[in-house]
Amino acid sequence: MDPEKAPQTQLGDDVLPHTEVPHPDAAQSAGQGVVTEAHGSHDAGHGSVVLIDPGLSTHTHRRADTDPRLARRAERQVAGLFTLSALATVGFVVAFFAIRPDTITKVGYSTWALGGLLGLSLFCLGAGAVHWAKKLMPDEEQVQQRHALRSTDADRAAVVSSFQDGVEASGIGRRSIIRRSLLGAAGLLAVPPIVLLRDLGPLPGRKLYTTLWKKGSRIITDPGGNPVKPEDIPINGVVHVLPEGALGEETSIAERGKASVLLIRLRPEDIKVQQGEGWDYQGIVAYSKVCTHVGCPVGLYEQTTHHLLCPCHQSTFDVANAATVVFGPAARPLPQLAITVDSDGYLVARQGFTQPVGPSFWERG
Repeated sequence: MDPEKAPQTQLGDDVLPHTEVPHPDAAQSAGQGVVTEAHGSHDAGHGSVVLIDPGLSTHTHRRADTDPRLARRAERQVAGLFTLSALATVGFVVAFFAIRPDTITKVGYSTWALGGLLGLSLFCLGAGAVHWAKKLMPDEEQVQQRHALRSTDADRAAVVSSFQDGVEASGIGRRSIIRRSLLGAAGLLAVPPIVLLRDLGPLPGRKLYTTLWKKGSRIITDPGGNPVKPEDIPINGVVHVLPEGALGEETSIAERGKASVLLIRLRPEDIKVQQGEGWDYQGIVAYSKVCTHVGCPVGLYEQTTHHLLCPCHQSTFDVANAATVVFGPAARPLPQLAITVDSDGYLVARQGFTQPVGPSFWERG
């Protein structure tokens, strides 16, 4: 037909050529889908817009849908992934108890073991579920007509029926090896959280009140482990130190952290108050490095104000005034360590800390 002589449909001010389409039944038989008409308006005119439903493409079955041997192999693969997930979870628990993170080296081993095994457990569980869905669950296209949503008794019954059909279609009832391996892997995943709760206890007892410092403990640099003499520290100088022996392999990280101390040299006339009479040595004062807020390492020193700052939450301590809190959320001053020198002229502790180091809590008042 000549396009110039074709019938035309008036839509307001626009003129659109009318396109002939086959009858719906003919379109379906030709595999073209169903022809539908949507009526609309444009300005003052009315017309129809023709839409063609392309329909669904021919469904292609998976090899596991038609070959029972491949279906059984896929089933074994899924069960194998679930079993590997269960074994990784068991390995996580074993590694948690077998590798005690009491040294820096063991902390690395523990981190890699726990993270790797838990990650493998979760990955295999998820991969097994995906492989199950892709290889064994139904792969049929379904068309559902849109309708108004409302919670009626019929809708509830349809949901229950759909769920039951899904359970039946998944094959979990008849595929016992998958069901058992899935339940075993998923059930064991509840163990790691329970095991990790062990880190919340036992109660610390008196451990927070004691450190490695004691009377006569020689002061050494951290790191390095070199003993310190007063002349090694200039005015306004800061040295990170530990008690002698704290750098040994047998010393735990927790104990080493509690014993961390900052040596700061002030002019004797700049010291206003100390936590004990004469606890400095020639203007050198020693304060715990552990912030009394949440335990972050305090290490930022302002020479002009004699203030120590915690980088985590900005708690600020006045070193010249018994390390009292002048800003921030810390609840109490940094504990001071009384120091002197030994017969060889090296700095040593006169005694241990007289108050607990680290974050404040209700038992400390």
